[in-house]
Amino acid sequence: MKTKLQKKEARDLGDFAEKLTRVLPFFIREFSRRQSNELYKGKITVQQFVALSFLNYISTDKGATMSEIAKSLHVTMPAATGIIDRLVRDGYCSRSSDLSDRRIIRVKITSKGDKTAQKIYKHRKEMIINIFGKLTKHDRDEYLRIFTKVGEILKV
Repeated sequence: MKTKLQKKEARDLGDFAEKLTRVLPFFIREFSRRQSNELYKGKITVQQFVALSFLNYISTDKGATMSEIAKSLHVTMPAATGIIDRLVRDGYCSRSSDLSDRRIIRVKITSKGDKTAQKIYKHRKEMIINIFGKLTKHDRDEYLRIFTKVGEILKV
C-alpha cells in the first residue's frame, strides 16, 4: 500500500509529465525552426547531419565503416546506407573500399561536408547563446546539469 508521501510524489510526477508533454512539442518545434538553413530548408536531414557530425568527429584518413556509422546513428545497415547514399550524391562525403579488405566500405567527410557541418555547428552555437543568454548563469548551469543527468538515464 502506498503512503501519503508516495501518492503525492506520484501525483507530482504525473503533473510534471503532463506539463512537459504540453511544452515539449513547442520547444522542439521552435528549436528546429531556428536551425540553420541547411537543416531547416531541407538541404540535409537531421540524420544526415548526425552522420556528418560523426564523420567529422572521427575524421581519420581511413574514414568510418558503414557498420560504425550505423552503430553511431542507432539505425540498421540499410538505413545507414540510404543516409550515406544521399550524402555521397550531394557531395558531403565520399565512399571507397578498404585497402586491406575490399568488402569493407569506408566513408569520409569531404571539404563540402566539413564546411556544412561547421556552418551548422556555428549557427547552432549562436542560437543557443541567443536563447540561453536570456537566462542567469545559475539557470543555465541547472539546465545543463539536468539535461546531462537525463542524458545519462537515456543511455541505460
